[in-house]
Amino acid sequence: MEGGKPNLTLVYQAVQALYHDPDPTGKERASVWLGELQRSMYAWEISDQLLQLKQDVESCYFAAQTMKMKIQTSFFELPPETHNALRDSLLTHIQNLKDLSPIIVTQLALAIADLALQMASWKGCVHTLIEKYNNDISSMPFLIEILTVLPEEVHSRSLRIGANRRTEIIEDLAYYSSTVVTLLTSCVEKTGNDEKMLIKVFRCLGSWFNLGVLDSNFMASNQLLMVLFQVLQRDETPTNLHEAASDCVCSALYAIENVDTHLPLALQLFQGVLTLETAYHMAVAREDLDKVLNYCRIFTELCETFLETTVRSPGQGMGDLRTLELLLICAGHPQYEVVEISFNFWYRLGEHLYKINDAALHNIFRPYIQRLLHCLARHCQLDPDHEGIPEDTDDFGEFRMRVSDLVKDVIFLVGSMECFSQLYSTLKEGNPSWEVTEAVLFIMAAIAKSVDPENNPTLSEVLQQVVLLPETVHMAVRFTSIELVGEMSEVVDRNPRFLDPVLNYLMKGLREKPLASAAAKAIHNICSVCRDHMAQHFQGLLDIARALDSFALSTEAAVGLLKGTALVLARLPLEKIAECLSDLCAVQVMALKKLLSEESTNGKSADPTVWLDRLAVIFRHTNPIVENGQTHPCQKVIQEIWPVLSETLNTHQADNRIVERCCRCLRFAVRCVGKGSASLLQPLVTQMVSVYQVYPHSCFLYLGSILVDEYGMEDGCRQGLLDMLQALCMPTFQLLEQQNGLRNHPDTVDDLFRLATRFVQRSPVTLLSSSIIVHIIQCAIAATSLDHRDANCSVMKFVRDLIHTGVANDHEEDFELRKQLIGQAMEQHAQQLVTQLMHSCCFCLPPYTLPDVAEVLWEVMLFNRPTFCRWLENALKGLPKETSGGAVTVTHKQLTDFHKQVTSAEECKQVCWAIREFTRLFR
Repeated sequence: MEGGKPNLTLVYQAVQALYHDPDPTGKERASVWLGELQRSMYAWEISDQLLQLKQDVESCYFAAQTMKMKIQTSFFELPPETHNALRDSLLTHIQNLKDLSPIIVTQLALAIADLALQMASWKGCVHTLIEKYNNDISSMPFLIEILTVLPEEVHSRSLRIGANRRTEIIEDLAYYSSTVVTLLTSCVEKTGNDEKMLIKVFRCLGSWFNLGVLDSNFMASNQLLMVLFQVLQRDETPTNLHEAASDCVCSALYAIENVDTHLPLALQLFQGVLTLETAYHMAVAREDLDKVLNYCRIFTELCETFLETTVRSPGQGMGDLRTLELLLICAGHPQYEVVEISFNFWYRLGEHLYKINDAALHNIFRPYIQRLLHCLARHCQLDPDHEGIPEDTDDFGEFRMRVSDLVKDVIFLVGSMECFSQLYSTLKEGNPSWEVTEAVLFIMAAIAKSVDPENNPTLSEVLQQVVLLPETVHMAVRFTSIELVGEMSEVVDRNPRFLDPVLNYLMKGLREKPLASAAAKAIHNICSVCRDHMAQHFQGLLDIARALDSFALSTEAAVGLLKGTALVLARLPLEKIAECLSDLCAVQVMALKKLLSEESTNGKSADPTVWLDRLAVIFRHTNPIVENGQTHPCQKVIQEIWPVLSETLNTHQADNRIVERCCRCLRFAVRCVGKGSASLLQPLVTQMVSVYQVYPHSCFLYLGSILVDEYGMEDGCRQGLLDMLQALCMPTFQLLEQQNGLRNHPDTVDDLFRLATRFVQRSPVTLLSSSIIVHIIQCAIAATSLDHRDANCSVMKFVRDLIHTGVANDHEEDFELRKQLIGQAMEQHAQQLVTQLMHSCCFCLPPYTLPDVAEVLWEVMLFNRPTFCRWLENALKGLPKETSGGAVTVTHKQLTDFHKQVTSAEECKQVCWAIREFTRLFR
């Protein structure tokens, strides 16, 4: 903080403003000022003073939270000799403030836990805490709070304590775990049925189960397990206690996932959970949904834990199929939220049985899946008084989508055809109400694609009957029947006689507002699958496309229809394509021209993105087969449209969103005609470069990469493309060199390195011989530490591909020159690159980026293994060997082992494994 340490009165005023100032700007000012205070060195002392003065809840909460944050993120600020004093003052504070507010106790408990994990000199912290407080019943709540958060913080993302320290802590906690359980047991004995204390005890026990350090033999015979199940069996258990007990049982079940190594405890839990069936029925009878959901969570966790056992020995011992019965009982509950809890288990069961592929085993589980499907179809029914189409965005709509996904995944056990026929016969033979009909059609739509369409009379009959549905049936039934028809496009493709009646049926839907988008989606599906049959209907599609806005379509449905039309267009005879494409684009082009002329007359700017997106989808999917030497039929149309796109781009050059859509449209236009867009290259590049100087939208870099990809192999274009790259790089580097420039502009980083990578792939020598390459490499090295998925991936791919051009002898005549140029670049930059990569993957990058880092190091090593050994050794020397809390981060042996593993690796994945293990030491 500038201006030295602030006085306490000022801090109090800021905290009061943060919580009580009625003016939002006052709150915001206080928040910014307090945030600065928290980041400063003074925060330690001020928090300590506020906690000592204990003036009010707000100031104590702010201080406790600040203390926790400082210990998590800035522990290195404190000299080691102050660690003991900090520990003692935190323990004093938690004792003095234990009755002020539970949230303050939690923050202080977290601060103490985070300190204990980082402070290597505090040996046996669990033991010292229990010794100090276990005889004082009033200290129990905060002691248990510390013991609850301690195991939770071991794997906290905020603490980078490293794998060595973490292993040491976990061993330490395992050693004292029985002492903790004994403390919790005696606590329950002393306080009896005190609800608050039992909740604390169960939360704490669950936390130790989650860490996986409890001795399962000791736990199997422990009194606490009995208490847990008694609480869950009792009808009068209060809701909060019931939830805490349920969480604890779920944690215990999760902890014994590897059942064979925890048999005694597994048996106790298995038998314990099976006793809860009566309690479940009681909760249903009392309409206590919270408890019903808790029981269903427990039953699901039981099934998940014993999944392997159930599949290995169904019906025997702990493979008892009563576990599945419990889940089916839950599936019968009228509220759909209950069955939804078990979905993940049914997915996993399906996946297991699919992999094993044993008919006898499938027969055992088939009846359970049949019953599940029966329940799901019932749960998917809309309310009888529902009006209009089914909603797909509310909770129930999302539930139905999840049902549809689950049904697709488990249907193989029952047989798609068998299930489809059964569902159809319930419609044909009964006279079900509309909501039953709709739900059955919904499930049929989910499985229609997995039914074999070859010579299938049932499918044909269903299709015939559906398109004959009268317009008088409920709107939701018509909606779902349209979705079903869309899913049956394969059947239409095999039976072209259905094409006319199906299209007529869908056209009726297209004209009705509620059904229009569903009908458009179905037409799109049929166009995609029946492209050849649809060619004769192209004129009809064109008529729809011309009148697109007279139908009540969502943006997505309109674009889908145009996609379908373009797919069919590409199958027309070549000589017809140009004229038809011109017709298809005309509506959008006219609309863009109209917007531009309105703008020039009244100065008002209207949004052209709808039309740009529609043109983009047309260009993207019009991909006719063009023989070598033939002129691309779309070339002329795109040349005619270019002036309108160019003017639209100019008019909206300041608006990133619109420019992005223009670039997307141009990208698909260029991709559509490939080399046929050569006449656009000069004017397009000129315009891109001139707008980019003023408005550096990253999409221009992306569009540049497309141009390099299409034209980078053409001798006549290389110099022009390099000039483009240099012109685009100048403003880009200025943007990225600002403070936090890389972090604030990840899209620019992503697109810049896509462009540079395309150059490496298409014309490496042009790039490597240029003056810009040094700056691009420097920028790439700086950007390797950027924690952004797409941007980091682009940077790594660029560096990898760059070095690879000097490694891969593809017998091209320029290989020796490439090798020489890469050699020069390596001499200049490789040590800096390797050092930065090692630092980044130890301190900046998430684990999913490590395979990319490994690929870069692997290429450097392939290029020059002996020198790489030296570069890596130097990089490792620069890493810190111990934490600010005095714990060893990495031993000398771990460093030399890692160096050896990497430098002697024979394939890239060995480098990746080595980095994964090594970086855990710093996480």
